[in-house]
Amino acid sequence: MHTATLTVDCDTCAVRGTGACDDCVVSYVLGREPEDAVLIDADEARALRMLERAGLLPSLKFAAERAG
Repeated sequence: MHTATLTVDCDTCAVRGTGACDDCVVSYVLGREPEDAVLIDADEARALRMLERAGLLPSLKFAAERAG
């Protein structure tokens, strides 16, 4: 069974380097370096949304840059 994934790569985020990074769920959960991509599968994305709705995590603020 193939599960869809979401690739969160700060290098391709339209809001990289702004205040959005300070309260992004990727930064909050992982404390990772800005250059490190994060892969989130559908089940993990649902879990993160549930935690966000419960007020336990900030929202994912990733916005993919448009090519061209």
